[in-house]
Amino acid sequence: MHNQEKELKLMTRLFYLIFSILLFLLSSFSLAVTLPPHTPVPGGIAVIPLQELAAPRMTAVQFNNKPVLTIKNQQQWYALVGLPLSIKTGEKKVELTTIKGDQLSIPFYIKDKKYEEQHITIKDKRKVNPDKLDMKRIIQEKKRITDAFQHWSDRHNNNVNFMLPVEGRQSSSFGLRRFFNGQARRPHSGLDIAAPQGTPILAPAAGHVILTGDFFFNGQSVFIDHGQGLITMYCHLSIITVNEGDEVKQSDKIGEVGQTGRATGPHLHWSVSLNNARIDPALFLTEKK
Repeated sequence: MHNQEKELKLMTRLFYLIFSILLFLLSSFSLAVTLPPHTPVPGGIAVIPLQELAAPRMTAVQFNNKPVLTIKNQQQWYALVGLPLSIKTGEKKVELTTIKGDQLSIPFYIKDKKYEEQHITIKDKRKVNPDKLDMKRIIQEKKRITDAFQHWSDRHNNNVNFMLPVEGRQSSSFGLRRFFNGQARRPHSGLDIAAPQGTPILAPAAGHVILTGDFFFNGQSVFIDHGQGLITMYCHLSIITVNEGDEVKQSDKIGEVGQTGRATGPHLHWSVSLNNARIDPALFLTEKK
C-alpha cells in the first residue's frame, strides 16, 4: 500500500509538471506574432529590436520626433518604423526615452530603392488640373485626410498581420512614379486592386473607423485606426457600409468596390500609413500575393 501511495504521488507530480510545461509552451506560442520584414528603404518598414535593458523602462519611442508603433514578440520588444517615399538614404536613429528621462538612440540605415514609372490617361481633365472651386474643396479635404493619417491612439491589439481587403488583380503596385496625361505627379502611395463593381471590401484587421467621406480625388473613402499610428485607407468605393466611430473586426465588410473620384475603372486603392508615412501594404500581408 505504501508503494502504491508513493507511485500515485509521483504520477501526480509528473502530471502537473507536464501540464505546466504545456501551459508555458502555449502561452509562449500565443505571444508570438509574425512581424513584417525589415525593409529599410523608402516606402518600407524598419523593424528595430529595442535594447533589452531599456524596453521595460521606456516611456516613449520616436522617429523624427513622432511616436512609433512598438510590439512585443515573445520576450523581445520591437519598434516598427514607417519610412516615407521621400526619405533620404543614410543613417537614421530611433530615439528612446526611459522613465528616468534618459535618452537612448538605436541607429539603422536606409538603402535606396528605385520604383518604376506608370503613365495614365485621365479623360476628366479636371481630375488632372482642377479649377478654382475644385481646389477650394481639395484644400478643405486635405486637412481632414492629413488629420486622419496623423491620428494616434494607444490601442494595441498586438496584431500586424493583415489579410487582403478584396480579391482581385493588383493593377498598380506601391511606389510607382506616376504621370497623368503626361504630367508628373506624386508617387503611388498605395496598392490598387482591380475588381468588379460591387465586390465586397473587408477590413484587413480589427480597428476603429475614424473617417468616412466622399473626396475629390479619392472618391468615397474609409479610414481605419489599428492603433499606435497604424492607419489604413480605402478609396474609390461605390458604397460605404460603416460609419465613423464603428469598431470593426478582421474580415468585416466596410464597403464595395467602385470607381468614384479619380479612377479609370472599378478598383480599390488601399493605403497603409505608419507614423504618418505611407508604406507598401504588401509588407503587412500574412500571405503574400
